[in-house]
Amino acid sequence: MIVSRDPSIRTRAEALLHPALPALWTHRVAHVLYSRGHRHASRILAYLARAATGGIEIHPGARLGRRVFIDHGAAVVIGETAEIGDDVTIFHQVTLGAVGWWRDDRREPGARRHPVVGNRVVIGTNAIVLGPVTIGDEALIGAGSLVLADVPAGARVMAPAAEIATRLSAADREQSAQLLRALATSGCW
Repeated sequence: MIVSRDPSIRTRAEALLHPALPALWTHRVAHVLYSRGHRHASRILAYLARAATGGIEIHPGARLGRRVFIDHGAAVVIGETAEIGDDVTIFHQVTLGAVGWWRDDRREPGARRHPVVGNRVVIGTNAIVLGPVTIGDEALIGAGSLVLADVPAGARVMAPAAEIATRLSAADREQSAQLLRALATSGCW
């Protein structure tokens, strides 16, 4: 599966070094433990997998289908009630998360808080899918997209492309400089 989906991997031996494998294998074990009520042990396994894989964080409660492929893997987050179908490809920096405790605390106990992803879906780099939405089979979620509503089967969701500005006016340069000064003093660097 990895050799067929990642052009940088050429042999099965090389595929064994792919970060998705330990994350997915560990998740399978952690999910069984979680399903049997061993929440602490399953969370420890998930934590160790995240540390070993460069940040692939899959909650042990999440349900993953067959042949799920996480390409690159860095900073992937999959929440507790997420369900992912078969043959799904997830690129790096993807979040399949909840909208937040302020809304989730109002849901019925046991209600779904995370996305359901259909079969053969591709989720591009830095895409964010939040809440109990459903992504239909064979949908494509483009890089940088924010999804807050259901996506029908076969649909394409694309973030707007960046606008290229060839030259900044003097006013725009001053506004950019003010913004940089404000950011630099706010501690977010």
